[in-house]
Amino acid sequence: MNNNLTSSSLLSLVFFTFPNSVLAEKEIQDMSDPLAVYTQAGIGYTDKGLNIKLGQAYDSGKPATMAMNVVEIKGIYGDTIGTRDNLEDSVDFVRYRNFIVDTTNGQGSQIDVEFNLQAKTGSASYSIIQALPKMGAFNLYPLAGLGAAIANNVNDHPLWSDANSPSGFSMPGAFAVIGMYGKLAITEKIWLNYNPIWLTSISGSDSYKDNTYGSGNDTVFTHEVALSYQIDPRMNVRYFGNWSNHVNFSDGDQRIELNYQF
Repeated sequence: MNNNLTSSSLLSLVFFTFPNSVLAEKEIQDMSDPLAVYTQAGIGYTDKGLNIKLGQAYDSGKPATMAMNVVEIKGIYGDTIGTRDNLEDSVDFVRYRNFIVDTTNGQGSQIDVEFNLQAKTGSASYSIIQALPKMGAFNLYPLAGLGAAIANNVNDHPLWSDANSPSGFSMPGAFAVIGMYGKLAITEKIWLNYNPIWLTSISGSDSYKDNTYGSGNDTVFTHEVALSYQIDPRMNVRYFGNWSNHVNFSDGDQRIELNYQF
């Protein structure tokens, strides 16, 4: 995670072929569960262009665990179809995530790597997530982790430049993340998610620590809300909104997704 608000993806379906063995052996998972692991694909419309998401479930080699890799490509045709200013048609973001979930105790882990191809900055983090016992219509999944910022030629960054920073790729600093995934089941097919995340810089150059999440901001409190409808057991449509204590809701990311589970 980094100072960029998270973004997922989809509007019309992206089709691709998986081995028959993968499709046959995987039971349909609950797509409303933030810890669900399944093979998936999707494409979506955002106010910054199109996003594509591909996810592949795999055998982790550990007993009673489920694992998944997810790759997202964001901001395609942003200048042509996006509604924001100063967008380009080339890809803006690339994101890779790896999930592993222990089905016996509801504990999961997540590796999250994201890179902004325009700003040439990104982050890599590792978090642990724990499913708490269900409380009526509510499910809560607290998480905590550590991460590092990534930058190419950090001295070109308007806020992170430092006299001692090397050229090429570097890690100007590290951060901590604490947050939660929350789910409210409204009906069997409709649910609401709220995912608050707090991030703070913990080490690095003075310019990074002082301006990690914008000028003079060493912390950020991000918010994500999602309203979802399960069309059938394998397909859902979702609306997402993202904002923070530094960016109001109307200026945050807005997107519509269509997800399909193979």
